[in-house]
Amino acid sequence: MSQSPHMSLVNAIAASVNDDDSAENANQSLRAPIGKVVCVGRNYAAHAHELGNEVPAAPMLFMKPASAVVSIRQGVIRPNPEVFGDTHYEAELCVQLSADLSAATIEQAQQAIGGVTLGLDLTLRDLQTELKEKGHPWERAKCFDGACVLADWIDPQAFGDFTEVHYQLTINDTLKQDGDSALMLFPVYELLANISHAFSLQAGDVIMTGTPSGVGILHAGDKLMLKLDAHEWQAQVQ
Repeated sequence: MSQSPHMSLVNAIAASVNDDDSAENANQSLRAPIGKVVCVGRNYAAHAHELGNEVPAAPMLFMKPASAVVSIRQGVIRPNPEVFGDTHYEAELCVQLSADLSAATIEQAQQAIGGVTLGLDLTLRDLQTELKEKGHPWERAKCFDGACVLADWIDPQAFGDFTEVHYQLTINDTLKQDGDSALMLFPVYELLANISHAFSLQAGDVIMTGTPSGVGILHAGDKLMLKLDAHEWQAQVQ
Protein backbone atom coordinates (compact mmCIF):
# COMPACT_ATOMS: atom_id res chain seq x y z
CA MET A 1 0.00 0.00 0.00
CA SER A 2 1.39 3.42 -0.93
CA GLN A 3 1.79 6.15 1.66
CA SER A 4 -0.57 9.10 1.76
CA PRO A 5 1.04 12.25 0.31
CA HIS A 6 0.89 13.89 3.72
CA MET A 7 2.74 11.03 5.44
CA SER A 8 5.26 10.90 2.60
CA LEU A 9 5.96 14.60 3.02
CA VAL A 10 6.48 14.32 6.78
CA ASN A 11 8.91 11.45 6.34
CA ALA A 12 10.73 13.29 3.55
CA ILE A 13 11.24 16.37 5.70
CA ALA A 14 12.25 14.28 8.71
CA ALA A 15 14.72 12.24 6.67
CA SER A 16 16.44 15.39 5.46
CA VAL A 17 17.44 16.56 8.96
CA ASN A 18 21.17 16.46 9.70
CA ASP A 19 22.28 13.08 11.05
CA ASP A 20 22.97 13.87 14.69
CA ASP A 21 21.47 12.54 17.92
CA SER A 22 19.20 15.50 18.54
CA ALA A 23 17.84 15.36 15.00
CA GLU A 24 17.15 11.66 15.36
CA ASN A 25 15.25 12.29 18.61
CA ALA A 26 13.15 14.91 16.85
CA ASN A 27 12.49 12.60 13.92
CA GLN A 28 11.09 9.89 16.18
CA SER A 29 8.40 12.26 17.44
CA LEU A 30 7.36 13.50 13.99
CA ARG A 31 5.96 10.39 12.35
CA ALA A 32 2.31 11.46 12.49
CA PRO A 33 1.01 12.98 9.25
CA ILE A 34 0.32 16.70 9.23
CA GLY A 35 -3.39 17.12 9.84
CA LYS A 36 -3.52 20.91 9.69
CA VAL A 37 -1.35 24.00 9.89
CA VAL A 38 -2.55 26.59 12.37
CA CYS A 39 -1.27 30.09 11.64
CA VAL A 40 -1.16 33.05 13.99
CA GLY A 41 -1.77 36.52 12.60
CA ARG A 42 -0.20 39.71 13.99
CA ASN A 43 1.83 38.08 16.76
CA TYR A 44 4.46 40.81 16.34
CA ALA A 45 3.28 44.38 16.85
CA ALA A 46 5.70 45.77 14.25
CA HIS A 47 4.25 43.50 11.56
CA ALA A 48 0.70 44.56 12.43
CA HIS A 49 1.76 48.20 12.11
CA GLU A 50 3.55 47.73 8.77
CA LEU A 51 0.33 46.40 7.21
CA GLY A 52 -1.81 49.09 8.85
CA ASN A 53 -3.58 46.62 11.15
CA GLU A 54 -4.56 46.91 14.80
CA VAL A 55 -2.56 44.99 17.39
CA PRO A 56 -4.82 42.15 18.59
CA ALA A 57 -5.82 41.57 22.20
CA ALA A 58 -6.00 37.81 21.64
CA PRO A 59 -4.32 35.48 19.13
CA MET A 60 -5.73 35.76 15.60
CA LEU A 61 -5.97 32.31 14.05
CA PHE A 62 -6.40 30.92 10.56
CA MET A 63 -5.46 27.61 8.96
CA LYS A 64 -3.72 26.12 5.97
CA PRO A 65 -4.50 22.57 4.82
CA ALA A 66 -1.84 19.88 4.90
CA SER A 67 -1.92 19.94 1.09
CA ALA A 68 -0.33 23.42 1.20
CA VAL A 69 2.86 22.10 2.83
CA VAL A 70 6.10 21.59 0.90
CA SER A 71 9.69 21.08 1.99
CA ILE A 72 12.09 23.98 1.47
CA ARG A 73 14.25 21.45 -0.38
CA GLN A 74 11.65 21.51 -3.15
CA GLY A 75 12.21 25.23 -3.68
CA VAL A 76 9.67 28.04 -3.46
CA ILE A 77 7.09 28.23 -6.22
CA ARG A 78 4.98 31.34 -6.76
CA PRO A 79 1.54 31.15 -8.35
CA ASN A 80 1.52 32.92 -11.72
CA PRO A 81 1.75 36.65 -10.85
CA GLU A 82 -0.08 37.61 -14.07
CA VAL A 83 -3.10 35.71 -12.76
CA PHE A 84 -2.79 35.94 -8.97
CA GLY A 85 -0.77 39.09 -8.37
CA ASP A 86 2.17 39.40 -5.95
CA THR A 87 3.24 36.61 -3.61
CA HIS A 88 4.57 37.86 -0.26
CA TYR A 89 6.97 35.99 2.03
CA GLU A 90 6.43 35.75 5.79
CA ALA A 91 9.16 33.89 7.70
CA GLU A 92 7.96 32.26 10.91
CA LEU A 93 9.12 30.12 13.80
CA CYS A 94 7.16 26.85 13.57
CA VAL A 95 6.54 23.95 15.94
CA GLN A 96 5.05 20.52 15.37
CA LEU A 97 3.17 18.65 18.07
CA SER A 98 4.04 15.14 19.19
CA ALA A 99 0.93 14.85 21.40
CA ASP A 100 -2.70 15.89 21.28
CA LEU A 101 -3.76 19.08 23.08
CA SER A 102 -7.27 20.03 24.17
CA ALA A 103 -8.01 22.75 26.73
CA ALA A 104 -4.36 22.41 27.70
CA THR A 105 -2.36 24.01 30.45
CA ILE A 106 0.91 25.83 29.80
CA GLU A 107 2.79 22.81 31.16
CA GLN A 108 0.94 20.41 28.85
CA ALA A 109 1.66 22.66 25.88
CA GLN A 110 5.35 22.67 26.77
CA GLN A 111 5.49 18.87 26.81
CA ALA A 112 3.63 18.52 23.49
CA ILE A 113 6.23 20.14 21.22
CA GLY A 114 8.04 17.50 19.18
CA GLY A 115 10.02 19.58 16.72
CA VAL A 116 10.97 23.12 15.75
CA THR A 117 11.81 24.68 12.41
CA LEU A 118 11.35 27.77 10.27
CA GLY A 119 8.66 28.16 7.67
CA LEU A 120 7.43 30.56 5.03
CA ASP A 121 3.78 31.54 5.11
CA LEU A 122 3.30 32.55 1.48
CA THR A 123 0.49 35.01 0.85
CA LEU A 124 -1.16 36.25 -2.34
CA ARG A 125 -1.32 39.77 -0.97
CA ASP A 126 -3.25 41.44 -3.79
CA LEU A 127 -5.88 38.72 -3.69
CA GLN A 128 -6.04 38.81 0.10
CA THR A 129 -6.60 42.57 0.09
CA GLU A 130 -9.32 42.27 -2.54
CA LEU A 131 -11.14 39.54 -0.62
CA LYS A 132 -10.87 41.43 2.67
CA GLU A 133 -12.29 44.59 1.12
CA LYS A 134 -15.31 42.60 -0.05
CA GLY A 135 -15.76 41.02 3.37
CA HIS A 136 -15.04 37.57 1.92
CA PRO A 137 -12.97 34.76 3.47
CA TRP A 138 -9.40 34.85 2.21
CA GLU A 139 -8.35 31.19 2.21
CA ARG A 140 -7.66 31.48 -1.52
CA ALA A 141 -4.80 33.84 -0.68
CA LYS A 142 -3.24 31.60 2.00
CA CYS A 143 -4.08 27.95 1.22
CA PHE A 144 -2.82 27.29 -2.29
CA ASP A 145 -0.48 24.36 -2.97
CA GLY A 146 3.01 25.30 -1.76
CA ALA A 147 1.76 28.11 0.49
CA CYS A 148 3.46 26.61 3.56
CA VAL A 149 7.19 26.00 3.08
CA LEU A 150 8.84 24.14 5.95
CA ALA A 151 12.52 23.59 6.68
CA ASP A 152 13.93 20.55 8.55
CA TRP A 153 12.78 19.68 12.05
CA ILE A 154 15.08 20.26 15.04
CA ASP A 155 14.89 18.87 18.57
CA PRO A 156 12.95 21.41 20.70
CA GLN A 157 15.35 20.94 23.61
CA ALA A 158 17.84 23.05 21.68
CA PHE A 159 15.66 26.14 22.27
CA GLY A 160 15.09 26.10 26.02
CA ASP A 161 11.82 27.74 27.00
CA PHE A 162 11.42 29.54 23.63
CA THR A 163 11.65 32.99 25.23
CA GLU A 164 14.63 34.14 23.14
CA VAL A 165 14.73 32.27 19.84
CA HIS A 166 16.36 34.30 17.08
CA TYR A 167 15.83 33.71 13.37
CA GLN A 168 16.34 35.54 10.08
CA LEU A 169 15.32 35.59 6.45
CA THR A 170 17.86 36.87 3.92
CA ILE A 171 16.99 37.44 0.26
CA ASN A 172 19.76 37.92 -2.29
CA ASP A 173 22.23 38.50 0.57
CA THR A 174 20.07 41.28 2.07
CA LEU A 175 18.54 40.81 5.51
CA LYS A 176 14.75 41.16 5.20
CA GLN A 177 13.33 39.76 8.44
CA ASP A 178 14.99 39.56 11.84
CA GLY A 179 12.77 37.68 14.27
CA ASP A 180 13.03 37.13 18.00
CA SER A 181 10.47 35.19 20.01
CA ALA A 182 11.03 37.65 22.87
CA LEU A 183 9.01 40.15 20.80
CA MET A 184 5.97 37.89 20.38
CA LEU A 185 2.73 39.29 21.76
CA PHE A 186 1.72 35.73 22.68
CA PRO A 187 4.67 33.47 23.63
CA VAL A 188 4.90 29.94 22.26
CA TYR A 189 3.58 27.92 25.23
CA GLU A 190 0.82 30.42 25.94
CA LEU A 191 -0.09 30.40 22.27
CA LEU A 192 -0.44 26.61 22.07
CA ALA A 193 -2.56 26.49 25.21
CA ASN A 194 -4.77 29.29 23.93
CA ILE A 195 -5.32 27.58 20.58
CA SER A 196 -6.19 24.29 22.30
CA HIS A 197 -9.02 26.06 24.15
CA ALA A 198 -10.44 27.22 20.81
CA PHE A 199 -10.21 23.79 19.13
CA SER A 200 -8.34 20.54 19.69
CA LEU A 201 -4.86 20.06 18.29
CA GLN A 202 -3.54 16.64 17.25
CA ALA A 203 -0.10 15.10 17.12
CA GLY A 204 1.46 16.11 13.81
CA ASP A 205 -0.26 19.50 13.63
CA VAL A 206 2.04 22.41 12.78
CA ILE A 207 1.72 25.85 14.34
CA MET A 208 3.22 28.85 12.55
CA THR A 209 3.71 31.35 15.36
CA GLY A 210 3.57 34.63 13.43
CA THR A 211 5.91 36.75 11.37
CA PRO A 212 8.10 39.73 12.32
CA SER A 213 8.14 42.92 10.27
CA GLY A 214 9.86 43.10 6.92
CA VAL A 215 7.48 41.09 4.72
CA GLY A 216 7.57 41.78 1.01
CA ILE A 217 7.26 40.51 -2.55
CA LEU A 218 8.98 37.42 -3.92
CA HIS A 219 10.46 37.58 -7.41
CA ALA A 220 11.51 34.79 -9.74
CA GLY A 221 15.15 33.90 -9.15
CA ASP A 222 15.33 35.32 -5.61
CA LYS A 223 17.79 33.38 -3.45
CA LEU A 224 16.47 32.84 0.08
CA MET A 225 18.33 31.87 3.21
CA LEU A 226 16.56 31.00 6.46
CA LYS A 227 18.65 30.99 9.64
CA LEU A 228 17.63 29.53 13.00
CA ASP A 229 20.50 29.68 15.48
CA ALA A 230 23.27 27.61 13.84
CA HIS A 231 20.94 26.05 11.27
CA GLU A 232 20.64 27.40 7.73
CA TRP A 233 18.46 26.49 4.74
CA GLN A 234 18.63 27.88 1.22
CA ALA A 235 16.08 27.91 -1.58
CA GLN A 236 15.47 29.68 -4.85
CA VAL A 237 12.16 31.19 -5.95
CA GLN A 238 10.74 29.71 -9.12
